[in-house]
Amino acid sequence: MNNTFNLNRFTLLLKRQWLEFGKIFLITLLVAAGVIVAFYGLTLLPLEELNYVPRRLAFREPLFFIFGFLFISIIASAYFAHLGQKSKAIIDLLIPASTFEKFLAGFFFTSILSVLSFLLIFTITDWAFITYIKSYFKAGNLEELGQIKTFFDKNEINAFAPIYLMPFTVTSVFLLGSVYFNRFHYIKTAISVMIFSGVWTYIVMNTVDWILSGKASINSSNHGKSNMEWILFATIAIVTFIVWYITFVRLKEKEV
Repeated sequence: MNNTFNLNRFTLLLKRQWLEFGKIFLITLLVAAGVIVAFYGLTLLPLEELNYVPRRLAFREPLFFIFGFLFISIIASAYFAHLGQKSKAIIDLLIPASTFEKFLAGFFFTSILSVLSFLLIFTITDWAFITYIKSYFKAGNLEELGQIKTFFDKNEINAFAPIYLMPFTVTSVFLLGSVYFNRFHYIKTAISVMIFSGVWTYIVMNTVDWILSGKASINSSNHGKSNMEWILFATIAIVTFIVWYITFVRLKEKEV
């Protein structure tokens, strides 16, 4: 039997982890669904003039990005949090599964299941409210009704490539924090992220300013923008994989 990865063993591990972590996940998901529905209800209801509706729907972008960040980061930060408690850590370390399988299980719950779950509840809530609004104003101006679109119809899904990697980057960092820190995982990870982001932004901005200082733009085509977009995409991807690797190594050290 392969000591690194076995599909049957990995499936059993997922079932076992769901019995333990699934409760936390479902409770967090229900809270997230309640918060999203509450935001929509309090912001949009009661419905008044049709021409005010598009303006009132402007809350969706901040809600999606800010609350989405909070949801997936909290899930990721809670996954390996029990390793900071000796009694629970011993039980987890004695599970007959390889370190790689345990890491993959963490990746599945925090980077795949959490992201898909948030997208699902946000999409369903948004669609339900938009459908209700359109049915409420079904006798209204067709042009104004056409301006009322679901979140993903309004925002182009292929607008900015690096944005697709950000959920994985966020979950990878907070998953590492759940392994690395023994207590107050979320707070310590969030503080570390803020410090690193501040230093990184300062370095990048000063580097770009130094490179472009005294230079004039030759053309304003989108070719340069596209290249920078994919460079940023590749940079974020590399950083994300590095963080995942560090998480795997740290998890292996915990077992030793």
